[in-house]
Order: sequence, then C-alpha cells, then structure tokens
Amino acid sequence: MTAGAGLRGRDLALALVICLCWAFNFLTSAHALQEIPPFLFSALRMAIVLALLVAFMRLPPRSQWWRLAGIAMFTGVLHFGTSFLALKLAGNLSSPAIVTQTYVPMAVLLAWWRLGERFAWRTALGIGLSFAGVLVLGFDPMVLDRPLALFVMLGSSLMVAIGTVLMRRMTGVGLVDQQGWTAALSVLPLLAISAMVEPDGFAALREASWIGWGGAVYAAVFASLLGHGLFFKLVQRHPVAQVTPYLLMTPVFAVLLGIVFWGDRPGPALWIGGAMVLGGVLVIAIRTLQKKRPPVAEVTPEV
Repeated sequence: MTAGAGLRGRDLALALVICLCWAFNFLTSAHALQEIPPFLFSALRMAIVLALLVAFMRLPPRSQWWRLAGIAMFTGVLHFGTSFLALKLAGNLSSPAIVTQTYVPMAVLLAWWRLGERFAWRTALGIGLSFAGVLVLGFDPMVLDRPLALFVMLGSSLMVAIGTVLMRRMTGVGLVDQQGWTAALSVLPLLAISAMVEPDGFAALREASWIGWGGAVYAAVFASLLGHGLFFKLVQRHPVAQVTPYLLMTPVFAVLLGIVFWGDRPGPALWIGGAMVLGGVLVIAIRTLQKKRPPVAEVTPEV
C-alpha cells in the first residue's frame, strides 16, 4: 500500500472496529470506576493482560530493559492510572475522550526537544490549534463544573507522550512482548500507588459486581489486546500517520456514547473546542504523512 492511498475495504473495517473498541472502553470503564478506584482498576487491567500474554512473552534484549521500564512507568502506570482518575473525576465521557488526543502535539514537541526532530509551520499550526481547542473546551459548563479532571487528563496525555518518545528508540521488542512486559512492570507500582491513595480500594474490589470486573476484562481484552493488536496489524500495512486520521473517530464515537448512554450534554464550547483539538491532530498526521517523517505516535492512548 502506498503512502498516499487511504484505507479501504478490510483495513477500513478494522479501523472502525478499533475505534469502537476504544470508544466503548470509555463507557464500560466509567461504569466500572463507580465500583473500583482508578489505580486499582488499572492494576487489575494490567494483571489480566499479563495473565493472557505471559505464555507468549520472551525476554527483551538486555539493552532495552531500562527503556521498557520507562515506557511501563510513564504509559502503563502514570498514563493509565491518571486517565482513569480523570474519567472518574470528569463525570462525563466527552471531555476526557477529546483531551486525551493532545498527546499527539505533546509528542511532537517532546520529539523536537529530546530527539531534535524539526517541524514546519503547518505542523506548528496544528499544535497550536489543538492546545487552543483545549482552552475553548475548558469553558464548557460540563467541564467548568469539574476543572480538575481537565488538568489530570492533560497530565495523563503528557505521560503517554513521554512514553511515545521513549518507544521511538526501542528495538527488538514486538507487540506481544511490549504489552506483556509493560503490564508485568506496571502491576506492582499501580498496586503500591493504590494502597497509598486508595486505602479502601481492596475492600471495594471484594464488593465489586460483574460491572466492575467486566469493565476490567473489557479494558484488557478489547481495548488492550484486540484494539492494539489490530492497530499493530494496520501499521504493518500502512504508515502510522495514514492510520491516525481514521482513529480520530474514537473520541467522536465516545462523545456519542456519552450522550446516548451516560447523559452527557456537551455545549457549544465543547463541540467547537473538540473540533479544534481533533483538527489540530489531523493536521499533524497529514503533514507527517506528506513529509514522510518518522511517526510521532506509535502508541494510541485510550482509557
């Protein structure tokens, strides 16, 4: 498939499945977080991923251990833990689903700072548009009612952006090994954080219903294994920057699910700000594809 061709047929259907898996993860996780606290929920998700992959994992090259540990800390622990915290604090699906996409412009800026990757004015315009969209989105009454959630989600996006930059230099580690070892290295830190900040977490876990446990299983199986597995299959056939625009349907689906099943009532500021955020990410992806630069996002954050 050439860099200029779009996704068609089966690959387009796979992209749609990925978006639906990740969008429904916002809904199922939001329900589960009413029973299980965020960091413990993240640990449970990682433990399920590890249990499913441990038989297929291989030891990574010795030179990659520290890099893999950094990816696990920033992505597996800090990103997932704080993204679930933001989802719980927000009380809606719409704003977290949109704001999490700011990891893309953050990753571009970090790659410029740490890796010396330059970008032209159109990419800079996309970065500025995304961050301006967050400011506009922040004036929506639904977001203003719980502003802390917005800052926590921005912090979560920064964590996964750092993980993305670390991943750019990782070699000799496949998708299964990466997911499996990220989970393995994340479970204990997540449990430790939960024990410190969620003292009643294990009691809540014992009392959790099928909704809480089902949310964790869905996050592990459908969001992590199926969603990221299909994404890996797509980027074997197409440049990452070519796939990214299709995956921007994830927050759109999540917003629609929030309206239909969660009671979200986004106002004009969220619609306009959300369009600016996603429009900026789209500009970055298109410019990356046109210039045939290395992709800025080998990971795709979803709660």
